[in-house]
Amino acid sequence: MSKTAEGSSKTIVYAALVGNFLVAVTKIGAAVWTGSSAMMSEAVHSVVDTTNEVLLLYGYHRASRPPDESHPLGNGRELYFWSFIVALLIFALGAGVSLYQGVLHVTAPEPIEDPIVSFIVLGMSFVFEGISWLFAWRRFRSETSRLGWYEAFVRSKDPPAFMVLFEDSAALIGIVIAVAATAAAEWFAQPVWDGVGSILIGILLGITSIGLARESKSLLIGEPAHSDLSRSILDIARRSPGVLRANGLLTVQLSPAEVVAALSVEFADDKRADDIEQCVISIETEIRRQHPSVAALFIKPQTNARYHAVRARRWGTGA
Repeated sequence: MSKTAEGSSKTIVYAALVGNFLVAVTKIGAAVWTGSSAMMSEAVHSVVDTTNEVLLLYGYHRASRPPDESHPLGNGRELYFWSFIVALLIFALGAGVSLYQGVLHVTAPEPIEDPIVSFIVLGMSFVFEGISWLFAWRRFRSETSRLGWYEAFVRSKDPPAFMVLFEDSAALIGIVIAVAATAAAEWFAQPVWDGVGSILIGILLGITSIGLARESKSLLIGEPAHSDLSRSILDIARRSPGVLRANGLLTVQLSPAEVVAALSVEFADDKRADDIEQCVISIETEIRRQHPSVAALFIKPQTNARYHAVRARRWGTGA
């Protein structure tokens, strides 16, 4: 992922922040006015989304700090950490409060006042959320256009991009649930449906948060870079003068725009130490020229047999 693409993701987060804040204020006002449980759940949902965008932007800020003695590979993973916190907040606040509100109104249902206000606010919210969703979808697919929806999600290295998309998707579905629950409560004159809608919104947020937490945790622990990048680095090494064989490569994604790579290379037997050093410099220069996202590169001179022996001990025979 390039710095330009990262900037595009940050723009999406800013846009979502403004939209969610305006929607949250509107929903809170409507929830207080009408007394609707489903509307209150939607208001909580929008407040949580607004908080999440602030945390993601804070993660961008923290991740942009340069390397130092305490963090020699930089602070890029802070973005993954705050993305994980965002997923937990969706579960703890969004899902938790919605379920609580729902159970409360199912056990002690209260009629909705001025349901027309609820429908107007929910309709406006759907339009705003839909616009934000469209921008997030285009940004997400621009990076993963050749992949299916699920594969693009699990392979993405940019949490804010897929988090905003999934938050907006959950918001749109939640609005539909709130509209249906409010309509059912009025149509059947049974306010209990309002509480049922709130419970369904809570379940929706819980499922969303689990998926986001799982992917954020995987990135935080350390995922490899995309296979296209790995193949390109190995090809560069193989084509370099003095290289007998590029044995293998280990990569770890540090942030959406940063990768650390460890390359095992077997050099020709007639190469002296100073020749090997020049070969290493040449390989490193070309890799960094073609792939600026490689923040740290380690090249290890190693025979092919030794490389596979070490790999087999670490990951099992035949690895």
